[in-house]
This record gives sequence, C-alpha cells and structure tokens, in this order.
Amino acid sequence: MTLREDANKIIQDSIQAAMPDSAVGRALERCSFGSGRLLLTAAGKGGWQMAKAAYDVLGDRIQDGVVITKYDHAKGPIGNLRIFEAGHPVPDENSFRATQAAIDLVKDLTAEDTVLFLLSGGGSALFEKPLIPAEELTDLTKQLLACGADIVEMNTVRKRLSAVKGGRYAELCAPARVFSIVLSDIIGDPLDMIASGPAYPDNSTCRQALDIVEKYSLKLSPQAMDLLRQETPKMLNNVETHITGSVRELCAAAAKSAKGLGYEPVILSDCLTCEAREAGSFLASVARYHRDVDHSMAFIAGGETVVHLTGDGKGGRNQELALSAAQGIEGLRGAAVFSVGSDGTDGPTDAAGGYVDSTTLGRLREQGMEIFEVLQRNDAYHALRKVDGLIITGGTGTNVNDVSVVLLKRE
Repeated sequence: MTLREDANKIIQDSIQAAMPDSAVGRALERCSFGSGRLLLTAAGKGGWQMAKAAYDVLGDRIQDGVVITKYDHAKGPIGNLRIFEAGHPVPDENSFRATQAAIDLVKDLTAEDTVLFLLSGGGSALFEKPLIPAEELTDLTKQLLACGADIVEMNTVRKRLSAVKGGRYAELCAPARVFSIVLSDIIGDPLDMIASGPAYPDNSTCRQALDIVEKYSLKLSPQAMDLLRQETPKMLNNVETHITGSVRELCAAAAKSAKGLGYEPVILSDCLTCEAREAGSFLASVARYHRDVDHSMAFIAGGETVVHLTGDGKGGRNQELALSAAQGIEGLRGAAVFSVGSDGTDGPTDAAGGYVDSTTLGRLREQGMEIFEVLQRNDAYHALRKVDGLIITGGTGTNVNDVSVVLLKRE
C-alpha cells in the first residue's frame, strides 16, 4: 500500500470507530422511560445518526420527534421523526425554524413524560432560537470565527443570547424528565459547552462572557450586551446525562489502525488546541526528528485547532494544518502528514481535511504557488486541490474533534 492508501485506511477506521450507533444503544439499554409520553429531540452534526440508532432500539415507543442536522447530513427518513437540515457553522432561518419545532414539541408536558435529547457538536449553530435579531447573531458568529476564538469562548458568549442554550431547553421541557445522550466534540468533555449545553447547568459566568467580548473587541448591540449580563441556569433537577464518544477514542482508533498497517503508533496528545499553522509546523518537526528511524512509525494528535483569518480564501483548520506541514517534510523519505475532521467537514468546504507528503511543496512551486502566500490568504483548499491533497469523506454522522497524523513509512 502507498502512503496515501495507508492514510485513507486510518481515516476510515478512525471515523467508523467514532460512530455513535452502538454507544447510543448501550445508553438506552440502561434507561427506563416510565409510562408517560416519550419524545425525541436530536441536534448536531451527528443528530441523524444518533436519532437513527435510538429509533432502531425504541421504534414506535417514540411518539414524536425532531431531528436537526447539517445540510447533506441526513440519510433518509426515520420512522415518524421530523428531520430538518440547517446552517453550520453560521445559523440560518432553517436553524431557527427547526428549533422552534423542537420547542413546540415539548410544550405542555407532565412529570410522567420523557424527552430523549441527543446532542452532538455543531448544535450551537443548528439548534438556535436567538434572543437578538438573526442578522446580529449571524454577524457575531462570523466575528467569533474570524478572530480565532476557541469553541469554549464562542459558546460562553452565544449561550447567553439564546432561548435554548445554557440549560434553557431543559427548563422548557420541565416538568418532564430529560434523558440526554451527548457526543462530545470539545476537549475535556465539558457538558455545559458541548453545543452550548441546552440541557446542562451552565458553569460559565457573565463576567467571563464580557471578558471575551473585550478580548476580541467584538461589536455587539446594547440589547446583546444586556443579555450577556443575565445569568444562565445553574441547577437543573429534571436532567440525566450520559456522555459517549470523544477525541481520545478517535486517537485510540487511529493508533489501532496504524498498528494494523505495520506502524508503531505514538499518541502525542488528545488536546491539541493551538493555531492550525503552528500545529502543522510542530508535526513536521516531529517527522524531521525521527527521520532516521528504521521502522514505520505513526505519530497521532487529536484536538481542535483554530484559524485566525487574515485573508478571504477557502479552507478549514485541518487543510491549513496539513499545508503548513508541507514545507517541513519536503524531501523527507517516506513522510506524510494528514489531518481530518471526524464529522467529514472542514470549514465551509466539501473537504474533511488535507494530506501532504514530501513532494507536495515541490509540486506547488511548479504551479507557481508559495505556501506562505497561500496561508496568508487562508486558501489551503485551492492549493491542496491542485496537488490532490484534499481528503473528501462526505458527512460522516459523528463529530468528536479532529485527528492529525504523521506517517513515516519504511519498507
């Protein structure tokens, strides 16, 4: 097998191991829903897959339900559930319409009823009923994406501007019981931050939200600033939460796959959170340090890097990470670096990530492209496309951060 074939196999195996199907089934086996109504709300990029897994177990026991996922992530009808596709990473009118359906679903419930709430990453955009004008929320989301704020900072601000985030959806469900299954896409699995915690008490504070506004010089209306000063729910008595899936499991699956291909796997970290360009340079330096090894090795890092926008090109954090590594591994025997988002999407593109090897830099130069200039424009997508470096998986149905891998192949 070639280096690229090895990379594709590791990606396929890692994502398959991170699918939520079996984990949702295990969580449901431990739950008794009582005699009342059972309703389902699923939100996030893994929403359809999680809802399908739940329906396979419970079937018509679910009396009604709303599923909200990203465009092109729904894979067909699921029983009597209503399926919506909406905008991500920026919420749109379909996000608001679908969330209103989820709010209407839980009106007038009793203490005997249960809401099965299936949550995955991406829910912050997909599951939204804003307390400020939609145009301002869209602008704020774009500001947060452009300034390099990490996901915890973004959600600390966004949950205070929403009718469903920060524990407020669980309040809307009361007095019904909420049984929540969460697929984690944030390092450390902070339940109040995953998709902005619609059914979990909020541990962040108004002071933290205001500090983030100041840190990044965010432009907000007086109405939005007033909302940031209002505290979110700190206690919820009607919620039981089970967490499933994480970037640690994604890294372990990548290591297992690499070992099966003859590599010695080394997991460097499962909490990579720096700038994507810095991460790419770091992984290239790992490859250079180990360039004289006499056996195949795979160095694995999981997490979620950030991109500070300096241009108007097209790309995503995984593509930018991979391209940033290309210069450091130029001419390095049997070396490749790839990085992929487990959800199958990287930024506002159709790619899941990027792949580079020891020949990438030279091939780009032959086409008159310099990596520094490409990165300044944040245009990794078009550069990688020219050298067959895009990784395309389509929507996967899961979302547990990203995995980045250095391969050193020895025959």
